[in-house]
Amino acid sequence: MAQSITVVGLGSGDPDQLTLGVWRRLQGAEAIYVRTEQHPVMSLLREHQLAYTSFDSVYEQHDTFPEVYDTIASTLVRKAQEASAPVLYAVPGHPMVAERTVQLLRERCSSAGIILEIIGGESFLDQAFIRLGIDPIEGFALLDAAELKAAHVQPRVHTIIGQVYDAYTASDVKLALMERYPDDYEVVVGHALGVTGEEQIVKVPLYELDRTPGFGNLSLIWVPRTEDDAVLNRTFDRLHEIVGILRSPEGCPWDREQTHQSIRKNFIEELYEALEAIDNDDPDHMREEFGDVILQVMLHSQMEEETGAFSVYDVIGSLNEKLIFRHPHVFGDRSAGDAAEALGNWEQMKAEEKKRTGEADARKSQLDGIPKDLPALMKAYQLQKKAAKVGFDWDELGPVLSKIEEELRELREAIDSKDSKEQAGELGDLLFAVVNASRFIHADPEEALSRTNAKFKSRFSYIEEQLRINGKTFDQTDLTEMDRWWEEAKRQ
Repeated sequence: MAQSITVVGLGSGDPDQLTLGVWRRLQGAEAIYVRTEQHPVMSLLREHQLAYTSFDSVYEQHDTFPEVYDTIASTLVRKAQEASAPVLYAVPGHPMVAERTVQLLRERCSSAGIILEIIGGESFLDQAFIRLGIDPIEGFALLDAAELKAAHVQPRVHTIIGQVYDAYTASDVKLALMERYPDDYEVVVGHALGVTGEEQIVKVPLYELDRTPGFGNLSLIWVPRTEDDAVLNRTFDRLHEIVGILRSPEGCPWDREQTHQSIRKNFIEELYEALEAIDNDDPDHMREEFGDVILQVMLHSQMEEETGAFSVYDVIGSLNEKLIFRHPHVFGDRSAGDAAEALGNWEQMKAEEKKRTGEADARKSQLDGIPKDLPALMKAYQLQKKAAKVGFDWDELGPVLSKIEEELRELREAIDSKDSKEQAGELGDLLFAVVNASRFIHADPEEALSRTNAKFKSRFSYIEEQLRINGKTFDQTDLTEMDRWWEEAKRQ
């Protein structure tokens, strides 16, 4: 006789919901295995003196659910190979709903030459739809509490979270949901839905979710679908939708008229405002300015989506692929013991990526690939960095400082010659040499100059404040007095 395993579903909990076909299989089976005894229907088996073997003890033998499920599946395959009659395996609910052991059996029985038969039962979802009044056509998602992440949640569809075994799991669910919903958002906890005398349905604000008593093997959480702006406005899809509306014929005339070039300057302005918020270590302004930068990306992507070239989802897809490809020490089989090794992996994979796309072959110079509109200080830094990679560089700081002195002498000579064109050229040479020094001492020239600008502004503001305190204007003071106040500002 061919080796076989028959998997049956015990239904959602109430013995009255057990199907006649499953009951007949249970009565006629020679060897019954159940994943757990913690199910109301098991009392029916005991009442009719049906012998069975439970896998509840396996849960005590392992630290993780994957280990438990692997052991159960392996045991069933072995028992089927040893048995002279079909093995019957009974699971709560429907075998194909939230039953990892059944999925493992589907994977293993074929290669082991074992016939696998699956007989459905009423799933806990059937009772959830009935008892909670959910119509899944409105949009529905079933999620596993043990694996739940905020990114899995879609507020516009009904979400049922199963396998909420205890308050600790409920707490994890609460924290994940709080990243998407307000703390007082109402959710529903269901215990033993459809089981006479045991069913409980409780509505609670999200912040009280894990304080609700009664969590166990037959518990679930329902997060109703919503169109509430307080929830949807925290989602990326809503942002994409809003930008599309703004650019539509029924949207905003100004947004509709914009092109890549017309808002190019806005992109730059928003980036600098975001940098200022970072420099000021101001979280509130960071949140606002980061949003403005994202808006620029959304607008430019929307323009291309309208032409059919690409959408913002293509942008995100390319970015994700790049991040995964360039981090083989995270997503692949390479290793990186420290940041330097990680950076080395990044550069190596970046070079491989460009070679794969043909971009490397298209470049004729080692200095290619630097954006032409990069600010001059940053561009000088990048030019020198690229040149240094192929050996065009000094070995130590001494010659770099000597070069600064040389360029400073030449600037003085140009000033003495009163040749404005030569003066500008020598000033540029001096700045380029200073940038080289910043590279040697590992200081970003743009950041260094920005800090000096901020320092100058602060000290000059002190002078203005002293003028106000003394009832003076700039016309009523002189450089000597302002220098004194400047020195006072430096000492503060």
